[in-house]
Amino acid sequence: MDLQRVILILLYVWGAVTAVLVVIFIRRSVLVMKEEDQLFLDKAEDHIRKEQAEIVAKIEKMDKMLMYVGILCGVLLLVLAGVWVYHGLTRQFSG
Repeated sequence: MDLQRVILILLYVWGAVTAVLVVIFIRRSVLVMKEEDQLFLDKAEDHIRKEQAEIVAKIEKMDKMLMYVGILCGVLLLVLAGVWVYHGLTRQFSG
């Protein structure tokens, strides 16, 4: 497999991972809009407290996913850049 094909495949994979990162970030932003900073509730409004606790749990889970997908995106970008530089150097010295 030639290096141009590897670069193209890495570019597609990086684009897909970046798209997933953007979707997770948008979903998290929508959830954050529903989160309240402070709640003053009585016993009758206990269901609202439970809903807020569920929202906070989802946001924390998405924070972990954002971190992992962001790291994967960065690593793929570095690998892509490394392969691209390697391809440029080998093409320059071989021809």
